[in-house]
Amino acid sequence: MVDVRNPFYSTAYRIQLRLCGNKQGASSSRKNKNVANMSRDTCPALHFAGTRFFVCVIFSLLAATVGSYAAFSQFHSLSDTSSPCNKMDSKNSSECSEKAMHASQLECAFELLDSNFFNERKVLEIAKGATEFNLPIIRANRKLVASENGGLHNPSVLTFNPDWGTKQEQEASKIFNYPSISSIQKPENEEDIAFMSILELGALIRTKQVTSEELARIFLKRLKRYNPALEAVVTYTDELAYQQAKEADELLAQGKYLGPLHGIPYGLKDIIAVPQYKTTWGSTTFKNQVLNTEAWVYKRLKSAGAVLVAKLVSGSLAYDDIWFGGRTRNPWNIEEFSTGSSAGPAACTSAGMVPFAIGSETAGSMTYPGARCGVTALRPTFGTVGRTGVMSISESLDKLGPFCRSAADCTIVLDAIRGKDPDDLSSRDFPFADPFSVDITKLTVGYLEDAEMEVVQVLAEKGIKMVPFKLNYTVDSVQGILNFTMDVDMLAHFDEWQRSGKDDVYEAQDQWPVELRRSRIITAVDYIQAQRARGKLIREVKESFTVDAFIGNVTDWEKVCLGNLVGLPVIVVPAGFKNISNPPPSGSRRRTTITTGIYAPPKHDHIALALAIAYQSVTDHHKQCPPINNLGPNDIIPDPPTVTIPPRILHL
Repeated sequence: MVDVRNPFYSTAYRIQLRLCGNKQGASSSRKNKNVANMSRDTCPALHFAGTRFFVCVIFSLLAATVGSYAAFSQFHSLSDTSSPCNKMDSKNSSECSEKAMHASQLECAFELLDSNFFNERKVLEIAKGATEFNLPIIRANRKLVASENGGLHNPSVLTFNPDWGTKQEQEASKIFNYPSISSIQKPENEEDIAFMSILELGALIRTKQVTSEELARIFLKRLKRYNPALEAVVTYTDELAYQQAKEADELLAQGKYLGPLHGIPYGLKDIIAVPQYKTTWGSTTFKNQVLNTEAWVYKRLKSAGAVLVAKLVSGSLAYDDIWFGGRTRNPWNIEEFSTGSSAGPAACTSAGMVPFAIGSETAGSMTYPGARCGVTALRPTFGTVGRTGVMSISESLDKLGPFCRSAADCTIVLDAIRGKDPDDLSSRDFPFADPFSVDITKLTVGYLEDAEMEVVQVLAEKGIKMVPFKLNYTVDSVQGILNFTMDVDMLAHFDEWQRSGKDDVYEAQDQWPVELRRSRIITAVDYIQAQRARGKLIREVKESFTVDAFIGNVTDWEKVCLGNLVGLPVIVVPAGFKNISNPPPSGSRRRTTITTGIYAPPKHDHIALALAIAYQSVTDHHKQCPPINNLGPNDIIPDPPTVTIPPRILHL
């Protein structure tokens, strides 16, 4: 008999009865089979997604698991029949009915796991095994590695290697051979300085036409001027910036030049740890968090002489553009939001508030805001940039990369931050060839049906063989594989966050809270099956990738999922502008950006970069400056803007 005095059992059981209906009031003379059937009838159809259904099933599982252990201990010696009550006499009919009820409730919960093929005896056996064996191990492991959120410690030993095993066609380059800029003069207008490239700013510093301290002042001023309109900055790092700028100027005075990033200001997405400054992860829960550790990517940039001026907005826990301080906006049209969790890096680079910024992507967090804000952004091959000191969503999907003015700038930043991170098991020292030295006329480049044809035409005029192309693969669950992988991994890193109810104060309840609750009942078996399907996808994409690179839409969700699952590098390239929807009668300075993506096989980032450099060498879309909040006299938008926040769409 179940001890209903047990506080866990009695609470869970009463809630289950209240929500699911008490079928145990049936007469004790009713047949046990009917009782079990009645219990099973309380399981609603799985297509019903109401809260009552979810709570009913979960509490059925909780209550039945507690009761089933006691029930099993009395039934395990019975013969191997499908029902534990087949041989019970009428004297014990009531007790047996209750035990059958518990087994039925567990069967109800098993439907959510697509595992409702166990009979009642096996269900009770599972409950006993889970209670005696699984739960102690689960709790012990959780105590060992899951007491802290964010995945900063105790990484999984299961690592993803995107390498296709192909030989590098060109000789690897330890340091890229940057083009030199001569005869450059310092502009009189600070606005013009703000939109100069890294190479141009570097030339001004190297020739001592401007100091690093002066650049730090210019960009900090712009950050503080435009942030009220864009909501893109979390923390200004004034003291650190002026200290690092002073050091850069002193080194130059001593004749020591560290390279093209020497004295160049930049920003970091606020999931990247910097000692003595808050690393908020964009979340109300962690908005006062200080992680006194140096992220590996921050160390690399510091050693290159770059100057950190701000921690930039990450969507809350790296999901979309909503954060504890608001919602980041698009400098090209501030009535729009930037989309994607690397919202701050994209918006600030676009607005000339920093020359470059470091963002991250798990599933679209760089490509979406890069495209919306009209900047050049590189999502490198998985494993190219070390992630120590960075909040983790998924250890087999997370990547860091640069937002810049141009592909040449992305190449410079990539060269500084790439390489093996000794504390990141997935990072690798890939032998990239020099993007500035690639002979593009020897390349064959495909273009998809959704490619921007202006980009295709320009590259063809540069002597590249352009051919129609299509990726062929049979895996039809690409988006579902991505969701399983990302959500389960994220839940492992934020287990304590969910268990302690912190998800109740999350900024957008239709985002992580819903996804991670759903992920709680994805089994290890089904997670592994998803990874096996991912492996099949990778093999099919490899076989289908018969060109050196291809051009295609960079925000199509299927390609976002596929690219991240496979580990493909892609560079977001601005390709033009068009009028906003429903502009005011007298016109508007606001624009909708047009972008495309250049995709390459893993470890061939230099190919994508070389093609983007070639395209931008004869176009100027990437050099245009957004209006930000300078809309003109006849273009007025509500303050605050009234754009409706779109609902989250679950991609299956």
